[in-house]
Amino acid sequence: MRFRKLGSSDLEVSEISLGSWLTYSGGIQAEQTRACTEAAFDVGINFFDTANVYGRGAAESAWGEILSQHPRDSYILATKVWGQMSDTDQGLSAEQIGKQIDASLRRLRTDHVDLYQAHRFDVTVPIEETVEALQKVVRQGKARYLGFSEWTPEQIRTAVDIAGPELFVSSQPQYSMLWQAPEAEVFPVCAADGISHIVWSPLAQGVLTGKYKPGRPLPADSRFANDAMSGSQDLVLNDAALEAVQRLVPVAEGAGVSLPTLALAWVLRRGEVASAITGASRPEQVHANAAAAGVRLSDDVLAAVDAALGDVPVRRPTLAPFAAEGVLRR
Repeated sequence: MRFRKLGSSDLEVSEISLGSWLTYSGGIQAEQTRACTEAAFDVGINFFDTANVYGRGAAESAWGEILSQHPRDSYILATKVWGQMSDTDQGLSAEQIGKQIDASLRRLRTDHVDLYQAHRFDVTVPIEETVEALQKVVRQGKARYLGFSEWTPEQIRTAVDIAGPELFVSSQPQYSMLWQAPEAEVFPVCAADGISHIVWSPLAQGVLTGKYKPGRPLPADSRFANDAMSGSQDLVLNDAALEAVQRLVPVAEGAGVSLPTLALAWVLRRGEVASAITGASRPEQVHANAAAAGVRLSDDVLAAVDAALGDVPVRRPTLAPFAAEGVLRR
């Protein structure tokens, strides 16, 4: 495993990390969750990313049981706040942030997280209130560092203007061969303040593994064939994307790597990407994903990737699901 520094923090995170978005929030059984998590430790993964809203606490609770069996300094733990936890609990008000961090820590069975992230921006709350509440979490020792996920350039700049460039150490955007939107604006804005990226869906929810074939039924054991894990497939699953992925197969073969390794190494070619967050429902997937750490792609391979993808990838700035533009000030 290789490691990269996370922004201005002292955290060294594994290039490949393990996420719990669709899998450990209820998509797979407890024994599979444990097996995949233990496999992550086996291959040297030290960064685990979750959120309070994944299964409304289910993913945090699952990892609280498993990770608490490991020394706390043997892993770096990240969670998030913003998602709807009940009819009255959602957002980034000071009250919600204070309430939700305590609930997350109870479920995770720890006294602190290493990274606390605003899962989306809350346009209904003055940004000053949100920033101050997040800073309070750090002062209280409940989180070591702060990050955000899917904020717009305006929202990022405003927060940094208020609290300075040390406020955030990480951004978590969707980023893959098929979803290149962050390169247009978010990457440059974050680079100006030394903010790293821990990217979600680097395998496009499994599309970039090549297991989904154009015109073929969904594999019975796949994520998209599972009602508990298929809700976001419209972001990446379409005929054009599937055909582009098949054009990548000979590129990977020519480079001497698997298609998933090609996709993950492509994401990690960017120095500002600290880690690629991968999901897994079987331990062998964890091992396969970890093999991409340290793989470097030649200029010829990168050019072949671009040619195979053509105009299929999303490259223009695009709002993420549940994201909103604008900033409310006091």
